[in-house]
Amino acid sequence: MTHDDISFHNAAELVDVDGRDGRLLQRVPEAVRTELNDGAQRRMRHPAGVELRFVPDGEVELTLSIDPKRDAETSTARVFWGPFQQRETYEIGPEPTTISVSMPEKVDDVDPAVRDDLRFDPQVCRVTLPGEHRGGYVYYHDATGERRPPEPGELPDRTYLAYGTSITEGEAALGEHLTYVSQTATRLGADLVNLGSCGTAYCDEAMAEHVAARDDWDVATLALSVNMVGTFSAEEFRERAANMVDTVAGENPDRPVVAITIYPNARDLRPGHDQGEECERFREELRAAVAESPHDNLHLVEGSDVLTDVGGLTTDLVHPGDDAMIRMGENLAAELDALL
Repeated sequence: MTHDDISFHNAAELVDVDGRDGRLLQRVPEAVRTELNDGAQRRMRHPAGVELRFVPDGEVELTLSIDPKRDAETSTARVFWGPFQQRETYEIGPEPTTISVSMPEKVDDVDPAVRDDLRFDPQVCRVTLPGEHRGGYVYYHDATGERRPPEPGELPDRTYLAYGTSITEGEAALGEHLTYVSQTATRLGADLVNLGSCGTAYCDEAMAEHVAARDDWDVATLALSVNMVGTFSAEEFRERAANMVDTVAGENPDRPVVAITIYPNARDLRPGHDQGEECERFREELRAAVAESPHDNLHLVEGSDVLTDVGGLTTDLVHPGDDAMIRMGENLAAELDALL
């Protein structure tokens, strides 16, 4: 969406909230959000993968604020100029915080022949906002300075959409650019739509219909879903997962849709603990749902072929650390590139 001559990438709406100045960024339209499970309704208001994009003419100032989490009193915004990461970061707090950006001189001088080969044009300022585990809800207040939204030729020419759990949302990564879905998009030369839903990726029908109806992606992955183990029976999971993959693939016959089985996790690594057999049962149900689907554009990728080294997990043995996220991006990009 575009507002104030800024492209709010991966944000569907700016919402007025009673008792708050500014407008809350959320990743799906309100009509979709309110049809999701209660936890997912909250998660879609965390700005994982949301970027404020614009091309400045001189200095531009943005004013933002957050609702702090219990364990995060500030959120760290990182700035990229096209693909180039700015070293300076910005801490956004509960009070309106103004950050100032202007085109770095060296970046402005990049050879036009080099620019043509970059995923993003370097003149595009990308203010990336942190996901749920690195900060709170983000509110946009206003902007000053001359700017315009990016033009299509300044952005990637294809888009990768990802739905899944906190692993997709990027819980343990130190920055949004280090999530496995961001790393995948980079290697595909693609833009990213991140619809990861920490702890609440329940294959809601409203999310399936939302993804199916979007026309802004070229390939989609549906990582389904460790969140449902222990909360839903295997039979319930099969029904929900089958509905999701068939809805998305059926409405988009010319675009590849990839279901990903549950990534290796603590249930697999601790024999006799935490429903390890049930976790494998869920993988089997997803394999069967894909195999029985009538849609030729629906594909299956094993989570163990993406997360190939469990040594890259963090100590909860569920969430990949930075190194594992990067390796996952490399592995998944190879799978998706073959389909594209």
